[in-house]
Amino acid sequence: MSFGRARFIFGFLFAPILLYAVYVLYPYAQTAYYSVTDFSGFSPDYAYVGFGNYVELFQDDVFLRALGHNVVVLTVYPVVTILLALFFAFMLNVGGRGDKAGVRGVRGSSVYKFIFFFPQVLSIAIVAVIWRRVFQSNDGGMINSLLMKLGLVEKDKPLLFLAESDSVFPPIHLGDFTFEAPVVLVCLILIAIWGGVGFYLILFSAAMQSIPKDIFEAATLDGATRVQTFFRVTLPLLREHVSVAWVYLGIAALDFYALVVGMTPGPGGGGPNDASQVMSSYMMSNAFRPSRFDSFAFACAMGVSIAILTLLFAAAQMRLTRSRDKLEF
Repeated sequence: MSFGRARFIFGFLFAPILLYAVYVLYPYAQTAYYSVTDFSGFSPDYAYVGFGNYVELFQDDVFLRALGHNVVVLTVYPVVTILLALFFAFMLNVGGRGDKAGVRGVRGSSVYKFIFFFPQVLSIAIVAVIWRRVFQSNDGGMINSLLMKLGLVEKDKPLLFLAESDSVFPPIHLGDFTFEAPVVLVCLILIAIWGGVGFYLILFSAAMQSIPKDIFEAATLDGATRVQTFFRVTLPLLREHVSVAWVYLGIAALDFYALVVGMTPGPGGGGPNDASQVMSSYMMSNAFRPSRFDSFAFACAMGVSIAILTLLFAAAQMRLTRSRDKLEF
């Protein structure tokens, strides 16, 4: 009986494991192997160069700058997204005025949830098209057109966001004031937050609905304010969900490829002049840019580095979560 069960389980698992090994594990191993060679991607002849590509990688100014951009995104994007999602989820579930029915959410919370979740049903390509139109740098862009009609900016000095400019940080003209700022990266982070809050709002809302209402009512009867209830009751009970959200958002922040390529200028995105370059976009640019056909192994080293950084981030976050659980136990 035990042997028959083992054959049954093996029969169902063999095909998925084989497909995973062929289409996932083998390409990973192949990428790691090519990263220590001088493989161009087009010639069958290549030689082993050791860790030369990795040494060159961390001496590359553009890659280091892209790494810095990923660190900025990793610092801002998950924190702001989680805070906003927690705030809106709390308001939609227990933020309404108390009555005889007890603790409840604000009126029309289901409609608000649909509105917040709507960006999730849009593909990243559609999101890029919409926001490129919003941030267009001439009077055809929605923001610039509105500011011009209000008389806040001049027609020959539009508010430049995702401009096709050669400057590293496109200038912002607001009235008589002109200053430089990393506008492109800021805009990309804001768009990512706009697109991500809805999903995690639904996630946290589902978790909050599983918390017994008696706990919130008891806190209210004890004189706890909404702020105290959030930090002393809601947030501790949602710690595991917040940890999961942090891992997913962190991995997305270390990627950030689709939004950069879809919205920024340049052969592989990341413009203007690498102002919004991230590791993944720079990797793809080196692997398939026509002027750099000899840098495929260099791009493989980038891919391995990104994978290692992602695994280290996920492991550190999971270890931190387990450490907190042990301390509280």
